[in-house]
Amino acid sequence: MIPMTLEEIARVAGASLHDVREARALVTAPSAVDSREVVPGGLFAATAGARVDGHDYAAAAIAGGAVAVLAARPVGVPALVVEDVQLALGLLARHLLGRISPAVIGLTGSVGKTTTKDLLAQVLERHAATVATDRSFNNELGLPLTVLRADAGTRYLVLEMGAGRKGDLRYLTGIAPPHVGLVLNVGTAHVERMGAGPADVAEAKGELVEALAPDGFALLNADDPYVMGMAGRTRARILLYGRSARAQVRAEDVRMTGRARTAFELVTPCGRAPVELDLIGEHQVSNALAAAAVATALGLGAAEIAGGLNAARRRSAGRLEIVERPDGVTVVDDAFNASPESMRAGLRAVKALAGARRTVAVLGAMGQQADASRARHAEMGRLVADLRFDVLITVGSGDPLAMAQAAESAGQGVAVHAAEDVAGALRLASALVEPGDVVFVKASSEIGLGACARALAAPPS
Repeated sequence: MIPMTLEEIARVAGASLHDVREARALVTAPSAVDSREVVPGGLFAATAGARVDGHDYAAAAIAGGAVAVLAARPVGVPALVVEDVQLALGLLARHLLGRISPAVIGLTGSVGKTTTKDLLAQVLERHAATVATDRSFNNELGLPLTVLRADAGTRYLVLEMGAGRKGDLRYLTGIAPPHVGLVLNVGTAHVERMGAGPADVAEAKGELVEALAPDGFALLNADDPYVMGMAGRTRARILLYGRSARAQVRAEDVRMTGRARTAFELVTPCGRAPVELDLIGEHQVSNALAAAAVATALGLGAAEIAGGLNAARRRSAGRLEIVERPDGVTVVDDAFNASPESMRAGLRAVKALAGARRTVAVLGAMGQQADASRARHAEMGRLVADLRFDVLITVGSGDPLAMAQAAESAGQGVAVHAAEDVAGALRLASALVEPGDVVFVKASSEIGLGACARALAAPPS
């Protein structure tokens, strides 16, 4: 964060000062929307959510070291009052970018954004000062908060950009115009909000490459026809990545190692280098190639990129997060979110990890699947059976029951159990899991299965 006075912030955000004794007081630390994450010298942005109103925590934020509160109304402590806190954060982030000049990398896609962002950050950090999105803070609040962590020494700014509906990426790229735009894939995540199918999702995701200048780079997944269809929507230079032979950044000699990890030969326009990832699942090859494509566009060599990928580790919780219990049970927590694409990838990765060990799947609903939701859940149930999972526990009524019925009807011997809620799933899993099992937990974030995964990962008493 570049130090800014409250006076400067007020001018940029169109704010009025309330209960401020010193207008020249400096904000020297990043901003936060959670009063528990405020750091001394920072700014607390009071936003009103469905369950919590940040204005109620203004005094706690000041007590925690915030210089002032960015608020929609006076709160009895030093505050910059604006009409729209979210809009003001965006204006402030855009202002900060005008004072520094990092290479801004924007990335989007239906699945894999956070893992790719984490891999890319670890590649670039070895080369120069890098700021990247924390966790999955990729929306209208999270993106400006990430930008506001940058300072004059920041060389690379890696911004995960989420899109729940058309226009979202146009708004985010307006705050932080990217020099490099990376599109991972087009799937069914958020299809309920975007339109009837993948073409509508592609229309929304393509807003990222439309925002690129002619001297920028559009990095497109050569293995995804919907992403390739975005080539005509950008003025930027195009660099293709993927496993296709036409990709300039690609993987050759892809193979699985004994720990369900993946190794391959990285091929770039400037050379080759061997890569062995520490993440489980063959689908990670695409994420690694996406990160490699960005690094290639930024001028890094193949050996340097491979070194970063080889050293990279999982950073974000709830994404194929592996915990080994003392009794030999392995819990794979993938409960941060779920779509058909990520569910398929996770199920296959866990079976590869398990080998001959017994496998248990604890699965909840995949949200925002529109009219195809029941059919897609049934498809996941059939996949559980086809992969020969030993036990399936579905969580919740409605679509998860379609998953359970499909798995049972497949006739592959999977023992199917249905839990009404997360607490019921935990009780069932605790009773059914045996020493040495591999347990896979996944659902959309609103289901709350992460709590079940964490409880199962705790050593048994």
